[in-house]
Amino acid sequence: GVANAATGEEGIKRAEEMLKEVAGLLKIKPSEILPASTGVIGEHLPLERIIPKLGDLVRGLSKERVEDFARAIMTTDTFPKIAQRCTKDGVRLLGIAKGAGMIAPNMATMLAFILTDGYLNKEEIKKMLSKAVDQSFNCITVDGDTSTNDTVYFLASGIKEVRDGKDFTENLISLMKELAYLIVKDGEGATKIIRIRIKEARNKSEARMFAMAIANSPLVKTAFYGADPNWGRILSALGKTGLDFNPLNVEIFLNDKLCIKNLQVQTQEETLKAEMQKDEVSLVVRLKLGKVSYEVLTCDLTEDYIKINASYRS
Repeated sequence: GVANAATGEEGIKRAEEMLKEVAGLLKIKPSEILPASTGVIGEHLPLERIIPKLGDLVRGLSKERVEDFARAIMTTDTFPKIAQRCTKDGVRLLGIAKGAGMIAPNMATMLAFILTDGYLNKEEIKKMLSKAVDQSFNCITVDGDTSTNDTVYFLASGIKEVRDGKDFTENLISLMKELAYLIVKDGEGATKIIRIRIKEARNKSEARMFAMAIANSPLVKTAFYGADPNWGRILSALGKTGLDFNPLNVEIFLNDKLCIKNLQVQTQEETLKAEMQKDEVSLVVRLKLGKVSYEVLTCDLTEDYIKINASYRS
C-alpha cells in the first residue's frame, strides 16, 4: 500500500485527481468523498494502476461486501477487523478497522470507518466520536510509533431517529473498544495481549503517562514475550516518566497474583512465569498516590516484529 504521506504538492494533486475520477463515476462532488491511505511513506499514489480499476470497483459496490472492504485495506494485518452493534432503539452501527504495526495513540498505520443508520447532527457526531476515540484507539499501543495516517471516519445516514443518546454513545464506545482490541491482538508478530492498568494515580494525565511508559518499553514487552517476571523493568519504566512516586509503595500484580510489595517478591517466580505464558495477561500497578485509574492495551515484542519490519518494502 501507499500512505501518500511526505509526498508534497504532488501527493495532494494525485489524491485530488483520484477523487475527481471517483466523483465522476458516482455522479457526486469530489468534496463528498473522504480519502484514506495506508502503506509506505514517501511513495506516490500509482494513478496509472488505480484509475483503470475504479469503474470495476464502483460497479461492484454492495452492502454485502463489508468483509471485502475490510480485507482490501489490510497491509501487515493477518485478519479483517469488523464489529457491529445495535441500540435499544434499533439503530445499527458497523465498524471496520485496519492496523497491526506503527500503532501508537495520538488520536492510533491505523484506519477506522464507523457507519450508522442513525440521525445525528455534526456536533453530536463530533462529541460522541471524541469521547469514544479517547476510550478506545487512544488507549492502545503496539510499538510506540505514531502513524502519519491515523484516520477515523464516522458516517451517519440519518435513516433512523436516535432517541437515547446515552445508549447510542455506549454502543459506539463498545464497538470502537472491540476494534481497538482486535488491532492489538493482530499486533505485528505478537503472541499475547497485555492489559496494563494503573491504579491510585494522582490524576488522569499522570496515570496515562505511567501506563504508556510501561506499554511502550521494549524491555517490558520482550520480558512478557519471554514470560520473564522481571518487575525491575516495570519499575524502571515508571521512573522514566520523571513523575514523583515512592517505589516502596508500589504494588505490582500479574493476573491477580501479587508480584511485589515493599520492593519484596510476594509470589514464586514459577507461578508468575506461568501467568505470563497466557494469551492475555493483566498487569496492575498500584501507586498509592490518589484515586485515579487508567487502562492501556498493548502486546509483546517478538523476533517476528523485527522480521516483518525489516522486510516491509521487499
